[in-house]
Amino acid sequence: MNKAHRQLPHGPALLALTLVIPILILGVMLLSLKLPMLWQPPGAAYDPDRMVFLYSTLPRLVMAVLCGGALAASGAILQQVLRNPLASPTTLGIDAGARLALALATLFFPALFGWGRDVVALLGSSLAACLVFALARRQDFAPIPLVLSGLLVGLYCGALASILALIDSRWLASLFIWGGGSLSQQSWQPTVDLSIRLALAAPFAVFLLRPLTLLELGDDAARGLGLPVSRLRLGAVALAVVLSAFTVSAVGVIGFVGLVAPILTRLAGARDFTARLVWSTVIGALLLLLTDLLVQYSAGASSDLLPTGAVTAILGSPILLWLLPRLQASMRPSGGHTSGAEAARLNNSRNGLVMAALAVGLLGLVLMVLFFGRAPDGSWHWLDQSELSTALPWRWPRSLAVASAGALLATAGFVLQRLTGNEMASPEILGISAGSTFAVAIGLFVIGDMSSVEAFLAAMAGAAATLFLVLLLGRRAAFAPERMLLAGIAISALLDAVIGMLSATGDPRSFQLLSWMSGVASGVQPVGAASAAVVAALMLAVTLLARRPIELLALGAPSAGGLGLTVRSVHLLLLALAAIATAAATPLVGPLTFAGLIAPHLVRLTGVRGALPSLLGSACAGATILLAADWLARVGAFPFQLPTGLVACLVGAPVLLWLLQRRA
Repeated sequence: MNKAHRQLPHGPALLALTLVIPILILGVMLLSLKLPMLWQPPGAAYDPDRMVFLYSTLPRLVMAVLCGGALAASGAILQQVLRNPLASPTTLGIDAGARLALALATLFFPALFGWGRDVVALLGSSLAACLVFALARRQDFAPIPLVLSGLLVGLYCGALASILALIDSRWLASLFIWGGGSLSQQSWQPTVDLSIRLALAAPFAVFLLRPLTLLELGDDAARGLGLPVSRLRLGAVALAVVLSAFTVSAVGVIGFVGLVAPILTRLAGARDFTARLVWSTVIGALLLLLTDLLVQYSAGASSDLLPTGAVTAILGSPILLWLLPRLQASMRPSGGHTSGAEAARLNNSRNGLVMAALAVGLLGLVLMVLFFGRAPDGSWHWLDQSELSTALPWRWPRSLAVASAGALLATAGFVLQRLTGNEMASPEILGISAGSTFAVAIGLFVIGDMSSVEAFLAAMAGAAATLFLVLLLGRRAAFAPERMLLAGIAISALLDAVIGMLSATGDPRSFQLLSWMSGVASGVQPVGAASAAVVAALMLAVTLLARRPIELLALGAPSAGGLGLTVRSVHLLLLALAAIATAAATPLVGPLTFAGLIAPHLVRLTGVRGALPSLLGSACAGATILLAADWLARVGAFPFQLPTGLVACLVGAPVLLWLLQRRA
């Protein structure tokens, strides 16, 4: 490697200098009035402003530099090891795993903190990373499947954290602020502790510089040079997880720095991995420092309550949207499509038997949900004739609404998985659910108390606005499914960050929003339930009419176009169909259920192939999953009622992990 190649490129240096200029301006504006406090004469009276400056403001700025550099270095290592431009602690769910582990330890295993908060965060991050890699390994860790796996793991960890917050809000109320990434400090001790930990990890990063650079030659060439590729990847990923876990343990989740900083460094001209790692660390530190200075300058005395991590996500999401057209990431078929040989067996006897079994199972579950449950004294019993007139008017609207929502989500999941060829595609990643939640949050914080009808209308309006934005962003890419999903991910991150900022205010309405996000089917009236059933029937009928284009798309876009299919129009129609179905279901059961992800997998596992039986089976399976989850939510913690959406998420995620490890 010649001397010229070893020199750091001028592009990243220019980018760093560009960030330094506004940092200096904001720093001077923020600190100029406080600097004289450092030179206090001996024997002077106690000055609280001086103490705040010395033991809060200054350590906070140093903490921003340390956390930004650590996260950016973690992202650069992950992107190099996985050869994935979208890999980062946030997109791989590592941060969310650490956050969940700390929340669990706070409530149920406080003795673990005797080993250190970093150990707990590291354990959660490691488990989340292993889970993501297990989900994506069947698709050779391709960029988009890996990101979708990380998003789903992050959603699941977030759902668990929400359940914990609902169970005991007294202890986890501060989780909103800390989870958003709060850099607020009250002493130098956390900053010193993090500095020591990062200093201990730094030599390992230096040791891995040359081996990771050799990976650019390819795995075979690296092995030919005597490099243990598998052990190197494992060690590098472990180092990235450690860096992220240390940061999350210190300040909470700070998103997008680990993703954006390495990408900006690469776009600025850094080609050698050593240069990318060094400049990513520098640029990440400067980015987070600039963001935190903006937060402190704009929020003033309220800056301690404004999570810097949420603000960073708000700034980072538009950058991800800007990068979408520049990403050359293709999606690998995952086996979710119906091949020509399979299409020839659409009418085999297995399909009929499976459909009959699903229908009988759903009917039996409906009878159990309506007539079997808990008596007022907590005992199990079937409704007798005298109780039908009092209990059924409460049970059947809720059951019908939940079953309709399950069918809608399963239909959306079926369409997305067939359209993208990716078994990780689900309604949650379209961004529609986040749009509904955002609209309800704005209504609660601006208008005040909202009725169920007002919340439903707000959720539908938010879903419609998000759908319009996703379609607008995908128009230039001819509505390519993978670009639409990535746009949905970016929009979800942006809206979730805004919701996190609102929740971090500590307003009691935050828990009202959390309750709505958990599913509000218990308050559905008969008219609403009937309307949901009609919408589900219409969406299913329209999807059935589109089954022929869905089958043709399985041949690939060029082949489908050669057979006379207008691919762009079909993509737009199917994406809009999935989005409308998701928007109609979200106000009923909340933004997280995973029913749309799991139901098509269950049907595929039984051996059903072909668009028609798979679609009908998925709708039936989705209704069954949510009905069962709703019944468990109603009777599991009697006399209390658990949130339907979160129970479905808890039950569904382990089933999903089992399904994804099987080869149908």
